[in-house]
Amino acid sequence: MDVVRTGILGFAHGHVDSYCAVWREKPELGVRLVAGWDHHAGRAVAGCRQHQLEMAESPAALLARRDVEAVVIASETSGHADLVVQAAAAGKAIILQKPLALTLAEADRIVDAVSTYRVPFTLAWQMRVDPHNLKMKALLADGRFGRIYMIRRRHGLPTQDWKGFENTWHVQPGLNRDIFADDAAHPVDFIFWLLGQPSRVIAEMGTLRNPAIIHDNAIVVFRYPDGAFAEASCSFAAVAGENTTEIVCENGVIVGNYGDLVSSMIPRPPGGIQLKWYLKDEGRWTVSELPDILSHGERIRGLAAPLAEFLRGRRAPIATAEEGRAVLKMVLACYDSASQGRRMDLN
Repeated sequence: MDVVRTGILGFAHGHVDSYCAVWREKPELGVRLVAGWDHHAGRAVAGCRQHQLEMAESPAALLARRDVEAVVIASETSGHADLVVQAAAAGKAIILQKPLALTLAEADRIVDAVSTYRVPFTLAWQMRVDPHNLKMKALLADGRFGRIYMIRRRHGLPTQDWKGFENTWHVQPGLNRDIFADDAAHPVDFIFWLLGQPSRVIAEMGTLRNPAIIHDNAIVVFRYPDGAFAEASCSFAAVAGENTTEIVCENGVIVGNYGDLVSSMIPRPPGGIQLKWYLKDEGRWTVSELPDILSHGERIRGLAAPLAEFLRGRRAPIATAEEGRAVLKMVLACYDSASQGRRMDLN
């Protein structure tokens, strides 16, 4: 069996631990973890010990190793561009944690490096490999639902219950901008994945729970050239949730529940349905036969197999660098709209 020997550049983003654990538990996936690095000494030691890696003294040292064919970059967002450029120049396949970058200038550096050095590259978006989301995309693609009128995606985190979260890199402007840039990237990418690039956006953002965790609540509405609407409704101070997706179409409606952290971590009501749809010509609800996903950790671990297939050349990228740039452009336009109090043109 072909095995891809892989290094880790940065352990800041906790998601990397989930799929690294799966790769170690399931060697049949074909990813062998070799070495790790982090600029934070304590994090480097802990990450390498946890995943049984040799510790590299620098990114250059890790990338110079002949036994490293691919890297996972899970540093703070501010480090993404520099690390991608170095990894691409070294000819390594690259998996990058979300979001792509802090700025469009950094995003351009990433896109240019991947293109110049022609290296395999993917972003690690768990929502794009979630079986229920894939089913929604397939339902829309088969044509029975007709024209899409409106998509609403609710997305939440319970950050008010995470002790010390206000002191983490996730909410430091120089490292990750804020919690909206960090996690609203998920529903915005989901919208882009289904509908592509919108023509304009209007957004409202605010800090309602903890002044140290800014932009913890936001609602953004994208408008498409054909008139379709797409809403991302985000609360990062939520204690619970249920409905996460509603897609209104010409001939029917698709409803998804329990698709984010706050809706996965609480008890479900009896008979709670994860995915269902209604078609006008059938006159009834159809409940998906897919197994329920019962925890958000299961979704993140679900990245391990698709990422392994990507590294082994058996599937396309989950999301390209160009797609990551387009999503970042959408996210940054939300800030412009909210700060200026007007609709922004993305063209």
